Amino acid sequence: MKFIVSSAALLKELQMLGGVINSTNTLPILDNFLFEINGNTLTLTASDLETTFSTKIAVESESNSMIALPARLLLDTLKTFPEQPLTFLKTEKNTVEISANNGKYAVAYVEGEEFPKAAQITDAKTTQISGNVLHTAINSTLFASGNDDLRPVMSGVFFQFSSESLTFVATDAHKLVKYTRTDLNASESAEFIMPKKPLQLLKGILHGMEEEISIEYSETNAQFRFGDSTLTCRLIDGKYPNYEAVIPKENPNQMQVNRTSFLNSVRRVSIFSNKTTFQIRLKIAGAALQISAEDFDYSNSAEERLDCDYQGDDITIGFNSRFLIEMLNGLECDEVKLSMSLPNRAGLLTPLDHTEEGEHITMLVMPVMLNN
Repeated sequence: MKFIVSSAALLKELQMLGGVINSTNTLPILDNFLFEINGNTLTLTASDLETTFSTKIAVESESNSMIALPARLLLDTLKTFPEQPLTFLKTEKNTVEISANNGKYAVAYVEGEEFPKAAQITDAKTTQISGNVLHTAINSTLFASGNDDLRPVMSGVFFQFSSESLTFVATDAHKLVKYTRTDLNASESAEFIMPKKPLQLLKGILHGMEEEISIEYSETNAQFRFGDSTLTCRLIDGKYPNYEAVIPKENPNQMQVNRTSFLNSVRRVSIFSNKTTFQIRLKIAGAALQISAEDFDYSNSAEERLDCDYQGDDITIGFNSRFLIEMLNGLECDEVKLSMSLPNRAGLLTPLDHTEEGEHITMLVMPVMLNN
């Protein structure tokens, strides 16, 4: 086996795949990248059994061969090279010799046949979606998913496709985000829960990508195809909670405020909040919003006032400042609307601008009980 490849091109693809590899693997072979040479095409694969990511790259070669090479060692070495052609040659000493402009490096390899194969998707349904839209959907929802091992269904993002719209939902029971595109649809209805890790990988790769992504999904697996890359993952098994039931429909108290000013105020005031509850208090009356926090243990307190546009009865409501900050950070609008009914009912955050036609974002945050 022998092939010649650009060092920069190889590093770029391996860095993209590297996110799949766990720091501790059950099978030693999963610490490797699979190199599959077929004529002038090199297919690179990384897997952790749950998620398998592969991509193709052009090389100069005339051989057909399959070997696995240590991931960490390759990445650390390639990062130090300036752009140059590298020659990979399999030797009789059970090593692969990598020849660069000014040096040679021998790396032990494992036979590629031992590398686990990606799951085959049978009876798949397919939906096309642009890379940018999928990136926005993941970026808007992923932060709201939970980390509770006892409730695995809430640790992922719920994909709900129908002939009318595509909806993406994430919740951890304290906050919930629903991202809907009514300008896009699927040929037939489907629901599945995507785990966090493959979505983290896609979020990093899809930013600014215009091309169409093909999503294939069955009862147990999903596959994302874009360019020369394919990401296959096992879906989270279980039924997603009825999220519509927790979104309050009647919210007579509505406040409009500048998102950046609101976010910066909440950030500053929260520094003075209790370090266990992160509780801040919003008191809205007339056209004034008062944001305050206090930490009785250390006698710290802070209070700020903001101008806002408010319709409704005067209200005082408490929130966990970390959740509010995450949500306001996740929006890209200038003006934001906070809709409320009662101090013990969830508040709804929605953007008032910078959304595309057919794009709807609803963020729900549960209140915290105020101790007067």
